[in-house]
Amino acid sequence: MKLRKTMLSASIVAALGFAGSAVAQETATVAQSSAAAQDAKDLDTVVVVGIRASQEKSLDTKRNAGSHIEVVTAEDVGKLPAHNVADTLQRLPGVSTSSSSANEGGFDENDRISLRGTSPSLTQTLVNGHTIGSADWFILSQVETVGRSVSYSLLPSEIVSQAVVHKTSEAKFVEGGSAGSVNVITRKPLEFANQISAEGSIGAVYSDLPGTTKPQLSGLFNYKNDANTFGFMAQAFYQERELRRDGQEIVGGFSTISATDPVAATNPDLIGVKYPSLPGSVYFTQTRERMGGLIELQAKPSDDLTLGLSAFYSDMDAANYNRNYMLWTGNFVPNQAPLPGYVVQNGVLVKADYAAAPSAPGYGIYDMISRPESAAKTGYVTFDAAWDISDKVSMKGQVGTTKGTGSTPTQNIAEVVTGRSGGGWQVRGTDNTVNWYLNNPSGPTTDGFGTWGIQYYDVIDKEDWMTGDFTWFGNGTLSSVDFGARYADHTREVNSPFGSDPGDIAGALAGAPVGSYPGDFGTGLGGSFPTNVWYFTQGALENAVNNNSTVRKDGARHNYGSEFNINEENLALYVQGNFEGDNWTANAGLRYVDIDQDIKYYRGLAGTAVTPDVSSLFGDFQRVRDQNSHSKVLPSANFRYNINEDLVLRLAASQTMTMPDYSALAGAVSLSNLTHTGTSGNSDLDPIVSTNFDASLEWYFVERGLLSLSLFSMDLDNYVKYGTETRAYVNDQNGMIENYEVTLPINSDGKVRGAEVSYEQPFGDYFGVQANYTYTDAEADGGDPLVGASKNTWNLSAYFENDQFNARIGYTFRSSFYHGMLRANQYFQDDFGTLSASVGWKATDWMSITLDALNLNDPTLNYFVADGAPQAFYNNGRQYYLNFRFKY
Repeated sequence: MKLRKTMLSASIVAALGFAGSAVAQETATVAQSSAAAQDAKDLDTVVVVGIRASQEKSLDTKRNAGSHIEVVTAEDVGKLPAHNVADTLQRLPGVSTSSSSANEGGFDENDRISLRGTSPSLTQTLVNGHTIGSADWFILSQVETVGRSVSYSLLPSEIVSQAVVHKTSEAKFVEGGSAGSVNVITRKPLEFANQISAEGSIGAVYSDLPGTTKPQLSGLFNYKNDANTFGFMAQAFYQERELRRDGQEIVGGFSTISATDPVAATNPDLIGVKYPSLPGSVYFTQTRERMGGLIELQAKPSDDLTLGLSAFYSDMDAANYNRNYMLWTGNFVPNQAPLPGYVVQNGVLVKADYAAAPSAPGYGIYDMISRPESAAKTGYVTFDAAWDISDKVSMKGQVGTTKGTGSTPTQNIAEVVTGRSGGGWQVRGTDNTVNWYLNNPSGPTTDGFGTWGIQYYDVIDKEDWMTGDFTWFGNGTLSSVDFGARYADHTREVNSPFGSDPGDIAGALAGAPVGSYPGDFGTGLGGSFPTNVWYFTQGALENAVNNNSTVRKDGARHNYGSEFNINEENLALYVQGNFEGDNWTANAGLRYVDIDQDIKYYRGLAGTAVTPDVSSLFGDFQRVRDQNSHSKVLPSANFRYNINEDLVLRLAASQTMTMPDYSALAGAVSLSNLTHTGTSGNSDLDPIVSTNFDASLEWYFVERGLLSLSLFSMDLDNYVKYGTETRAYVNDQNGMIENYEVTLPINSDGKVRGAEVSYEQPFGDYFGVQANYTYTDAEADGGDPLVGASKNTWNLSAYFENDQFNARIGYTFRSSFYHGMLRANQYFQDDFGTLSASVGWKATDWMSITLDALNLNDPTLNYFVADGAPQAFYNNGRQYYLNFRFKY
């Protein structure tokens, strides 16, 4: 069938957002908006090469889109210092990144995406318009803060043809992103210009903190026949690197001296005063090994029918070892008077020194935690069909399945008392590490060892779906009508079926091999704290645990309290009208969503009056099953008006919806019958519904130039925050139903208001700059902060490119933001910025050499809690990537 080019331009975003859509390209980068229902010969072929051309194509796509989007093309990924998709997206206006999803602290690679000052869970990530199973390697992300965001550490930049950030919604977009969505578009075989194409890269990454160099390999082969009716593409990647993170953590936060503590008798002025609990020197090392690939098949049995089969797999082994050498303040501060000269400021004991007391139980405590088999993997398989039924009607359909798995098969944990001769500290604010010391620390020692911890966690995130999308093509003002349906069956489950019995490993560790912290440990953090620290090697710890504890697979070490299973069946129907005039386009539609939830988890029992359903050495538990149904009609409308040849006005309004985090819905219930208080998840949470308004003005004042201003507003109904509620539970000591004051996630309301300014301009033939700034004002009811909301975010980059050389430098900054709850305290990450650069040389027509440098400013990531107390400091060092790229 034949479609007018004006319709094609107005439908770019719709084409990008659906299964069966494609992004045409030659070798690495040809980006044109092409729906599978359209005949390829009707499309202009645009070959995009280099930074300047890819920016031009990205701006053209943004300009012609029917809704407000940001676009990054494959050449952007290739030319920016970026090694997963999140690294690239962080430079776009309104986009923020974080390098962790729970409370594990920040690393050197961007892992989560959030839009316009909201939680990553409110930003949906799609691949070719469909969902992808999420997976995490870190245990806290697996079981503690289980959100709905996707880990970008499993999505290497090599698979990307184009990434589209949708800031406004349309009825035909898959629901799930209250703040917006990111659609990662892969390459398709029939879109390559040549019959045979091949690309590859051989390189290495040098990480300066661990001082290691590791390989980076990728390859692509594409074949299509002369008739352009069959194509096959295969991609593969293997990437390895070592991480070292130097840190300081105040593991226990700040504790309070009570009137009943022994020290209150000698020092009554310390009653109610806070002190740092367990400040520690933290040495974390990890080896990440990421490998996988993508296979795409396309066939055109006729001019009217296109079939596609796609399979993707990414597997990351993430063995890690964390050592935390701590001042055991909780063991002596409540019991012992500090030496004269201690300082209390604003209710905090900011400086104190302690002499050794007779028969003191210990002033230092040391944890060593090895997770040699931590891993995460994800993948999907889809089958697509695009059929031009007639000149008036086209259809696209897809069936698919995806599964992500995060696992921690083993935790080897040992703890030792280290130091019995006193110590002290000095708190220096949230921007500086805590100075602390131990007098005459002991070690290597086997005093007070124990081993514990879950030996196996398995977390599964999977979905099966089918879609049917239809387009009726009209004439005149009503250019087309889109309508269709989607059904999905999604399951998230956490399993902890067995563990090991604690064993006495003191004898096994006596005389075992030891190592020491690097000589330059902590130099990037500043301050004064122990750095010359010993540790048992990872192998020694593993051998000691294996030889002195028994893995129990008989159910005795089944940790029911950490397990849950959430199943969601989702049916969606939509209809959307698309309109156009001489200088304008618009769309408006409705999406109906119906979700049925089946939530299963366990409630711990503290007594014997209630007969437990299951028992283990972790306690007695009751099975709990809750079932909910949620339905909602989501309206949306977008309007684009070309004021003149260079000036575009956009207006948009919509309602969008996201389900609450999995861990919020199914967190375990823990109750105290003594105080009638407790903590809990909340399976009664309603979906988060956002009412959104967006207005933007885009001035394309020169070729590859843009100056734009956007204003946005989100009113979040049923936003999830933490609060307290009076809830009725069975008292498991007497069997009676009684009221408990429970801390749990609750529905509230929130709002986000903000503005974005973006500027891009070339200077002459070879130079150019890009800059953007986002301001966000966000809060929940009661003045509480919203997760992920940085008030100020900005990016600045400059580039040079000619026929042989290119260079780019960029700086990204975001102000402090609320990270979530930590021990019932609000937990924040402080301001930080990162500097990156890249240079490239086109040595021949078939080979180029690139050098990318990340985190050149060697940033320190600081964390603090709501009352201004420091919480953690991390330094990850710099990374340098050298790659030789080949193409045929």
